[in-house]
Amino acid sequence: MTTFASETDTLTRDALTVLQPGFTGTTAPDWLLRRLGEGLASVGLFGRNIASPEQLAALTAQLRAERDDVLVAIDEEGGDVTRLEVGTGSSFPGNHALGAVDDVELTREVARELGRRLAACGVNFNWAPSADVNSNPGNPVIGVRSFGADPDLVARHTAAYVTGLQSAGVAACTKHFPGHGDTAVDSHHALPRIDVDPGVLGDRELAPFRAAVAAGTRAVMSAHILVPALDPDRPATLSRRILTDLLRGELGYDGLIVTDGMEMQAIAATYGIERGSVLAITAGADAICVGGGLADDETVRRLRDALVAAVRSGGLAEERLADAARRVRALARWTAGGAAEAGWDGSGDVGLTAARRAVRTTGAAGFTPLTEAPYVAAFTPVANIAVGDETPWGVAAELAGLLPGTEAGTFSGSGAGGSALTAAGDRRIVAVVRDEHRHPWMAAALGTLLTARPDTIVVEMGVPQAPARGALHIATHGAARVCGRAAAEVIAGR
Repeated sequence: MTTFASETDTLTRDALTVLQPGFTGTTAPDWLLRRLGEGLASVGLFGRNIASPEQLAALTAQLRAERDDVLVAIDEEGGDVTRLEVGTGSSFPGNHALGAVDDVELTREVARELGRRLAACGVNFNWAPSADVNSNPGNPVIGVRSFGADPDLVARHTAAYVTGLQSAGVAACTKHFPGHGDTAVDSHHALPRIDVDPGVLGDRELAPFRAAVAAGTRAVMSAHILVPALDPDRPATLSRRILTDLLRGELGYDGLIVTDGMEMQAIAATYGIERGSVLAITAGADAICVGGGLADDETVRRLRDALVAAVRSGGLAEERLADAARRVRALARWTAGGAAEAGWDGSGDVGLTAARRAVRTTGAAGFTPLTEAPYVAAFTPVANIAVGDETPWGVAAELAGLLPGTEAGTFSGSGAGGSALTAAGDRRIVAVVRDEHRHPWMAAALGTLLTARPDTIVVEMGVPQAPARGALHIATHGAARVCGRAAAEVIAGR
């Protein structure tokens, strides 16, 4: 594609300003630094970019040496979705655990400490919190990323999270507008559809976003979902009715609107990323998130040139692009002036404290803590793309620290139960599941174990929707490292 304007052209700078690209590696590539000099104002970080807090701080300093007001964004929800601790698991439980505790001050404190850690590493924009109401238990992509199924609970914790995160000088990005909780399809793979009437949407999906707007969220992320009651033709990310008329008009929101990843199949497979990006800005989005899968200079150039071409052809109003770029720069100014509380350590135990408070047990009255090393059988589903499969989860590592000699194995599929029994031998079994209610093979495997070994301990690290089974059933409401630690403490009586 031909470049339509010089690097100093205002139109081209605005087109670059509205992009939030990613890259590969743990140092900034030359092409990215060059684009920052040309007008790029945001960079998105993923687990592949992070090796340690020290490395991350050096990377963000490298970016700021090129542009001191750059927005450095990350997908750090805590809990199951962590980039900061992608190799170890998060020090903070996720939203579902916080919702189970239902202490808004604790949620605020967790978000504040998470924000402190991000700010200490130079990250000033977090694609969190998820404000989705988990109204569909079969949802394959939200689940424990949601505070819960009750709109009022989700609303008050969303507001607390926004307040806590932004008190550390990190901009919150409340997602996924207008609500991704009632979907049975993962928008990474296809376009989900929510068929409910406007009244239900207003009372359920929109309640947490109203609370986030009232709390002063600096950004809102759109969802790649079709909501016919609001717009029968276009998904939310590309819908003027949803982004401009509803979010800006009815909800009175005046901050930054950023899209979910444009390379997700809900958009890429139906509109293509270039046309999708033009339609998103036209609809009212201010920033185009891309880089989870497409992370190179060619992608940035393609999207920049598509926006410039759309303005030149009359398909996108130049004033709309300029307004979007203005909002990006306004958020950059806010983060540059934010009073971030530096420091990695801070109140570092707040995450573990929250995880412990989120644990719910069934059968504890007759349970005797283990004193000998057990066998941990993890029944592992395929991870969704948002969570990823590079982050460890479970209780084995934490339990081994308390009961040395603990052994573990991972099982899946139709023969998982029998395989786990064989591997365990005569050891006491701790079975770890994740969303048992969504996986028939997992429920069957657990049934096989419990029939043969009724003294099996069951740890549910997803949404605890299935009936509690086992000699002891522990629901952690998430699979973060601290959730595994909290469960291990119950099992070992610590």
